[in-house]
Amino acid sequence: MEAPSSLKTLCRFVETTLLPEDKTLQFTIDKEVFGGERDTFLLPEDITQFAGMEEIGATVLAVYMRYLHDVLKQANMCSMVGFIDPATVSANSGTITERSRLVAARLQKTDGEQIFMMPYNPGRHWILLIVRAKKETVYFLDPLPGHRVVDEEAKNIVNSALKIYNTHIARAGRKNVIWKTLSGTPKQPSNVECGYYVMRFMRDIIMDPSLGFENKGSGYHRRRLCNDSG
Repeated sequence: MEAPSSLKTLCRFVETTLLPEDKTLQFTIDKEVFGGERDTFLLPEDITQFAGMEEIGATVLAVYMRYLHDVLKQANMCSMVGFIDPATVSANSGTITERSRLVAARLQKTDGEQIFMMPYNPGRHWILLIVRAKKETVYFLDPLPGHRVVDEEAKNIVNSALKIYNTHIARAGRKNVIWKTLSGTPKQPSNVECGYYVMRFMRDIIMDPSLGFENKGSGYHRRRLCNDSG
């Protein structure tokens, strides 16, 4: 599959400018994206790894989510979909308590109708969790083949966050959060594509203004995931 022209241009910029001058690409992620403004940067190797479809980290995902937020703004869908920063909640980014509080704080900045997309990395693998706080329901998408189960640490983080959220809105809440595995999601062909599949899961979901992902399951199209360069 040939790389899109925009990616080729970016790679040339890396080769001709960033690498020779030992520079990075710097970004400001507005507070509307993750609930708090932060600066971040892409290293030249982040870009070349992305272009080569190699393993990617939280920074690349966060920058892509920043782009998706712009897509949501153009579609007037920001009140429907929110994002949780993968760098602050994935493994080794703090204690479970600290990460639960961060997720809860993000959920509290909504009326409860939004879904929140939370890419999570338990260790060299990306999955996607979709949190629907008002319904105390979490959807689990994993691009690895086989019968996959939710990482226990991720489950504890989100369950605790929803308890904090319920306290914040003075709701008793369910005894147990509902966890649903979305069936029919495309599976990565080898062991490095998980981050790209998670990015595409997020994009496919927000491209449907009805947000009907729960009922579509098998509506994800492997052909589109592999061949669409947009």
